[in-house]
Amino acid sequence: MTRLSVAFSSGRAALVTFVTAGDPTPDATGAILDALVAGGADVIELGMPFTDPMADGPAIQAANLRSLAAGTKTRDVLAIAASFRQRHPDFPLVLMGYANTMTRPTPGEFAAKAAEAGVDGVIIVDIPPEETDEVEAFRNAGIDVIRLATPTTDAARLPAVLNGASGFLYYVSVAGITGMQQAAQTTIEEAVAKLKAATDLPVAVGFGIRTPQQAADVAKTADGVVVGSAIVDLVAEHGADAAEPVRAYIESLKSAMMAARKETV
Repeated sequence: MTRLSVAFSSGRAALVTFVTAGDPTPDATGAILDALVAGGADVIELGMPFTDPMADGPAIQAANLRSLAAGTKTRDVLAIAASFRQRHPDFPLVLMGYANTMTRPTPGEFAAKAAEAGVDGVIIVDIPPEETDEVEAFRNAGIDVIRLATPTTDAARLPAVLNGASGFLYYVSVAGITGMQQAAQTTIEEAVAKLKAATDLPVAVGFGIRTPQQAADVAKTADGVVVGSAIVDLVAEHGADAAEPVRAYIESLKSAMMAARKETV
């Protein structure tokens, strides 16, 4: 089993967390990642800073700019990943970003470096599933290619999204940018049921989940709960001192999710 498959095999919803690498600085990111682990996260998505993160809302856009202003380069992101892997050999780590940063100088060269750093999966937001040549290098390097499904992914489109997907399926629960709104719970439940009927991959739900109660509600239905913008907001507020507030916040989410899952058993 892979590190990602283990994270989703416990019978409870996995807490998938996101932070931007290099925010507030490359040197400060490691402590924030450690805080996510200590708080009870199950998977970490490490965002690669980019000047034009088209799927992201104001919080993550600002985090990208803070990271870039701190001088973060691709080599720094990979160094952060490699250092994390040394400290946490069994914890799943996913790189999330855009093709402009994740296929340079070539997909094969980046995939090799990511694998060497101990990366388990990639989410490349702006490469459509039809562009299989762009992501084949990651599969060849033993890295899961995690795909996105959205409310506009209909039955005709879904097979293309699932073709070649691995690790887990990320359901973007709103047709919009990150951190701005959350879909109604009934809508999420209906979407997750349709996706789980079409794939054996775990289905993790994200976009707009901020409070412990929201996380708990989604955890009753989905295999994973993705939280990003709310964590990024804590980093924006506390800067290099964000580790402890992040740990406490993650702990509150995880406790609520665990309690919610027990109610459904």
